[in-house]
Amino acid sequence: MGHALCVCSRGTVIIDNKRYLFIQKLGEGGFSYVDLVEGLHDGHFYALKRILCHEQQDREEAQREADMHRLFSHPNILRLVAYCLRERGAKHEAWLLLPFFKRGTLWNEIERLKDKGNFLTEDQILWLLLGICRGLEAIHAKAFLSRDAHRDLKPTNILLGDEGQPVLMDLACINVEGSRQALTLQDWAAQRCTISYRAPELFSVQSHCVIDERTDVWSLGCVLYAMMFGEGPYDMVFQKGDSVALAVQNQLSIPQSPRHSSALRQLLASMMTVDPHQRPHIPLLLSQLACPPLPGLL
Repeated sequence: MGHALCVCSRGTVIIDNKRYLFIQKLGEGGFSYVDLVEGLHDGHFYALKRILCHEQQDREEAQREADMHRLFSHPNILRLVAYCLRERGAKHEAWLLLPFFKRGTLWNEIERLKDKGNFLTEDQILWLLLGICRGLEAIHAKAFLSRDAHRDLKPTNILLGDEGQPVLMDLACINVEGSRQALTLQDWAAQRCTISYRAPELFSVQSHCVIDERTDVWSLGCVLYAMMFGEGPYDMVFQKGDSVALAVQNQLSIPQSPRHSSALRQLLASMMTVDPHQRPHIPLLLSQLACPPLPGLL
């Protein structure tokens, strides 16, 4: 379960016998909080993710997330520094100590550019997309026997390293074994997957269907769209209160822009295919990114 954790004085904690100083809050979501802490043993900054665990299932999911991070030593996947489970009365908090990325997320970069009236160039988009695909390929390859996938891919779950390289975080993966887990998967997706980046097949999981890692390819298409146009394809649908579940059942209309080549638009269209069995797998996307006709790869 991890090493013992204790609050040793106000504003400091000990994890794995190392003391960390609380600096500030970085953010929060529906199930977790993220704090910036400084390692007093090395002077480095870290992100401390605290997941609220109300019941045993929550603790198991937090443990699964920590275990997923431990599986990888990959430049495009966030590594885990340490993991602990802390009791808070009848409840628990799972604490994941992670590297801190001062450049923030891909979404931060998209918004920063949009505020200036700018967008990522196609060269930048292709370079970022290549790194994201490499991270997803590692996740899918490591878990191919159990059909694991990321399932919550979005710009806010992609960090940017010092050189701008994309790094996948929030590895809240779930195992898919076909029809027997259909309702479980649908309920899990409703709680854990961001609605405007959720694949069509996750809104109403049929008992006879086979769902695989190509759910991530749909979400990756939404990320690509956001890099191209400054917002996700269904962000406005959600903000207006309209049904995203209905909107994603229709083939996406991609706006024309002189900033983008026809090859990039075709790549996006293939990823946003409603039928998951018609979407490309990640290895095919990597082969398309690594050679012509897509131009401008950095």
